[in-house]
Amino acid sequence: MPDLNRGELERYLTYLFGRHIEILGLAPLGGEPKDTQIKGYGYGTPVRIDFLVGENERRTAVLHTMSPGPFGHEHMSDRAQELLWEHTAFNRLPRHVRSLDVGGFETGGKLLSLGKVEEFCLFTEYVEGKPYFLDLERLRDGGNARPEDRACADALCDYLVQIHDTKRNEPELYLRRVRELVGSGECIMGLTDCYAGHPFFPAQLLEDIEHRAVRWRWRLKDYTHRLCQVHGDFHPWNILFRSDSDFGVLDRSRGEYGDAADDVTCITANYLFFSLQRSGRLEGDLKGLFKCFWERYLEKTGDREILEVAAPFFAFRGLVMASPLWYPHLPDTVRQRLIAFVLAVLEQDRFDPAQVNDYCGA
Repeated sequence: MPDLNRGELERYLTYLFGRHIEILGLAPLGGEPKDTQIKGYGYGTPVRIDFLVGENERRTAVLHTMSPGPFGHEHMSDRAQELLWEHTAFNRLPRHVRSLDVGGFETGGKLLSLGKVEEFCLFTEYVEGKPYFLDLERLRDGGNARPEDRACADALCDYLVQIHDTKRNEPELYLRRVRELVGSGECIMGLTDCYAGHPFFPAQLLEDIEHRAVRWRWRLKDYTHRLCQVHGDFHPWNILFRSDSDFGVLDRSRGEYGDAADDVTCITANYLFFSLQRSGRLEGDLKGLFKCFWERYLEKTGDREILEVAAPFFAFRGLVMASPLWYPHLPDTVRQRLIAFVLAVLEQDRFDPAQVNDYCGA
């Protein structure tokens, strides 16, 4: 956290209260205010602020920050989420200490007020390009593979090889990503909830998938060394091609670091997805792209360990693609093959790219 100083706090509090503010003292919570500047206090140290509002209204407030760390506080966005929630929730509970504002620090220590914000927005650049899923739809609908189809797949593979080469030694973050893979509302358990009431997917079946996924969470605790840079949602709708090998990506998700298997299973599962829609099995040109992608990635990275950890990531992607919510018009026969695939891979000690049709029951 930047140093707290009298001038910046007075400016911020003057904006907040709409009246002139004079800082009388600052101190760590529990101490006596005796200084108008505090240096060296990191995130998580509450600071008591004594100040005058106007001419003679003496007030005391506490500035709270949050320390980076495990338990879902690794990212700045995690800490922002918690503090934003506290600002609203504190003021809704009788007898709870009131929140006066929630703010943020800019570089250099300038304080910004966020207390009146109801929602956030994000502005990004606009990128031209053809969504990659259009190529896969063409192959699904009977089109023949072109040389550029292989060039596109090779470019995507090489991109993953490149970004996955950036490693990070932070075992707690890897464990968090696996925990979220199984239990997050965006991942396996959140997805099984969206199947509720579907006649082909009874509760007992969905519970079985969750139990198998939880077993994988404990198995993956031995793989924390695999933490690397990832995209996190590397599917064909998030890839825009400008030429055979020039492309841009959109909407990375769920964290900057994770397991390489997340990205590789995401993109290769879509070759299976479109082939199942075409013929009920992985075959033809889409099978060729699936096979070549895995072979190229394994050859370039030497990461054969990825086959030992791929199962729960494939399960997540299979649940997305079979989802009645995300794909309401998908034939139920395709959904059933995908769920068979999910159940089968979760039972394998090691994923075998050559056995995909067996996993699907095709």
